[in-house]
Amino acid sequence: MSFTKQIKQKAREIGFHKIGIVRAEPLADEREHLEDWLNRGYQGEMRWMEREPEKRANPKLLFPEAESIIVVALNYYTPHKHEENSTKGKVSRYAWGDDYHDVLKEKLRELLSFIKSIDGNAEGKICVDTAPIMDKAWAVRAGLGWLGKHSNLITKEYGSWVFIGEILLNLELKYETETVDDHCGTCTACLDACPTNAIAAPYLVDSKLCLSYATIELRSDKLPEKITENLNDWLYGCDICQDVCPWNRFEKPTDETRFEPRPNNVSADLDEILALSPEKYAEKFRRSAMKRTKLSGLQRNAKALKSEKLKVKN
Repeated sequence: MSFTKQIKQKAREIGFHKIGIVRAEPLADEREHLEDWLNRGYQGEMRWMEREPEKRANPKLLFPEAESIIVVALNYYTPHKHEENSTKGKVSRYAWGDDYHDVLKEKLRELLSFIKSIDGNAEGKICVDTAPIMDKAWAVRAGLGWLGKHSNLITKEYGSWVFIGEILLNLELKYETETVDDHCGTCTACLDACPTNAIAAPYLVDSKLCLSYATIELRSDKLPEKITENLNDWLYGCDICQDVCPWNRFEKPTDETRFEPRPNNVSADLDEILALSPEKYAEKFRRSAMKRTKLSGLQRNAKALKSEKLKVKN
């Protein structure tokens, strides 16, 4: 069995649901799209997106020894439903269980250790979301799926409910020769369903209008009025554009048990969130992706959502 096949087989044994391997080289079209997005100011307050766009588009600036990029996808779908309750706020599916950064990094470290056990000269850099690398672009190049009009990766097997990770590796391997065609066709379900019209055009999202951005990344004391008026019961994140995607009819429950929801994490109790002390917050959201928005942000969201619910009730 070739080295490349051994790596792919081991990746599946570790629990990754898709894997592709591509040459580490600069991204041209993707960098142009990124710079256009930045020039439009669609990054909002995510200033880190503005830093070194050339590094995001060139893996060798991130890891000079890089020859190959191993790209993996991990299904995180669990078949639970939000509660329709006036006292609760909906949480985005990706944050129901343990922090995906921890889960993916653990699996990628195991894969890199395996590679090193086969070739003692192997060196690599693990990337999961926070590294300055264009995860979705590499996933598309590696043949894992295509970029949907909502700007998320869509796979034929698991829809868009996947996390992406990479290993930049200093070894040459056998590379994928085919990508997956764009199967969105004429569908505009995600654009039509977005309550704030955040999808400015197909494949182009204005973060400033996005509920996920506002409830997770925005650091202001109050949510913008347009966001507050269109929360649609979302406390943390938003899955609307994914929930309406026809390709997510092919969702499959994940076999990664750490993505099963924590207690009261599918729909969170707003009063409980508002009553959290810093200590209780740290305890409740330890090793959870929900710590991203910090206690102040989570309570800001809960206040805004509770206020909107009262307006509707009255």
